[in-house]
Amino acid sequence: MIRLVIDTMGGDNSPDAPVEGAIMALREHEDLYVIFTGDQETVKATIEKYGGIDDSRYGIEHAPDVITGEDKPTDAVRLKRESSMIKAIKLLRQNDDIDGMVSTGATGALVAASTVRIGRVEGVVRPAFCPIVPTLKGGVTGICDSGANVDCTPAQLLQFSIMGKLYMQAVFGIEKPRIAMLNIGTETEKGDDLHKKVYKMLAKVHGDQFVGNMEGRDLLSGNYDLIVSDGFSGNILIKTTEGTALQMLKLIKTQIYSKAKYKIGAMFMKQMFADIKGLMDYQNYGGSVLLGTEKIVVKGHGSSTAKSFAKCIDQAIMMMSHNLNSRIAEEIAAAEAVLAQEEKPAEE
Repeated sequence: MIRLVIDTMGGDNSPDAPVEGAIMALREHEDLYVIFTGDQETVKATIEKYGGIDDSRYGIEHAPDVITGEDKPTDAVRLKRESSMIKAIKLLRQNDDIDGMVSTGATGALVAASTVRIGRVEGVVRPAFCPIVPTLKGGVTGICDSGANVDCTPAQLLQFSIMGKLYMQAVFGIEKPRIAMLNIGTETEKGDDLHKKVYKMLAKVHGDQFVGNMEGRDLLSGNYDLIVSDGFSGNILIKTTEGTALQMLKLIKTQIYSKAKYKIGAMFMKQMFADIKGLMDYQNYGGSVLLGTEKIVVKGHGSSTAKSFAKCIDQAIMMMSHNLNSRIAEEIAAAEAVLAQEEKPAEE
């Protein structure tokens, strides 16, 4: 049986979206058991609101406090011990039979608390976020890292590539993910000394799966399955892409209503617009996983709906069923061995 903790508070649509999403997941997965953290009476009422579930399928850990986006992450972790998020992380740390958690709460607090209190997979220097974006070819692309680490070393970026590759294989079934590094140009020698060094490391470890550098404008092209980046650049990349897509859709909508002939034409293209909107809707792709922690942590978007939250739970289940953390530890050790062998001086 898979046991997950559900943080019911902290998101824009809490507690409704987390509770309803968990109920949807429980109906889909017979081997799933969830523990809700949040105000006990509120959680109970919300469960009943959405049709209820068998008492044997869930538990509730009372947590009356909430961490908000205005709370400083370090202060929230230290002072808000009765919050739903910190209670969820405490359960993960103290119970070997609990596999992971899903939360739509404050990102900074979740990263800080998960890294310090849960611990890291053996060999992992720093955990990293790996959100998913859709591509114009109908697939998806992962970005690792996208906000957890601002300044990165070459070794950390290499680890992001390994963790992200295994994640794309386990959850999205991409057997040989095409890995690229975010850079200011596609040429081999582009970028600063850090990126030039990482380029060589990625090529050595991943072979032909490393397809070189990628410029930000090509994120949605469908030519890449995983983008390796520091958290600062990756976060800007994904937010710029999402914002541009949303603004373009708004512009198209504004133009359609500006003239009668445009309205008539739009009537014949209604389904096409719906398809494009569905393709670009992050609610259809689950959450951003925090790779490298000892227990599975999935961070849903703050405005996640029940459908999106249920997909976050699906992600956690897929990661568990593929023993992702064990594979991460193994491949990081193997990569370090490859690089260490290369650095050894040739025997005379």
